[in-house]
Amino acid sequence: MVSFKICISDPSSGKTFQKEVRDSQARPFIGLNIGESVKGDSFDLGGYEFQITGGSDYCGFPMRRGILGARKRITIAGGIGFKGADKGIKKRKTVVGHKIHDKISQINVKVTKAGAKKLIEIFPQAEKKEAEEKK
Repeated sequence: MVSFKICISDPSSGKTFQKEVRDSQARPFIGLNIGESVKGDSFDLGGYEFQITGGSDYCGFPMRRGILGARKRITIAGGIGFKGADKGIKKRKTVVGHKIHDKISQINVKVTKAGAKKLIEIFPQAEKKEAEEKK
């Protein structure tokens, strides 16, 4: 049973929406890499097109472009998986490869082509939660 939490970034509204996909809706994501495009028809967002920008596995390790395999410990000086430090500081961090597999729990995507309906209309619960938090 494969399930992913899809975090959809909408540059036009500046908001992020979340959608849980399971089994048949999640299967098209298996084997895709960071940077590839996916159509929204596969998970009930017809007319939309998305680009995969990253994600994380079930333990919270971030996906990083250019890494082959599941998990690796790499020495990095900056970028994904490493919060800023002083100039010249390198650290050994664990990251996940760029290919989506069944151990990935969250996939980050951004909208590259919008559909007929706006995402705010499709995900009205996000607006309700935001209004409750302001109170």
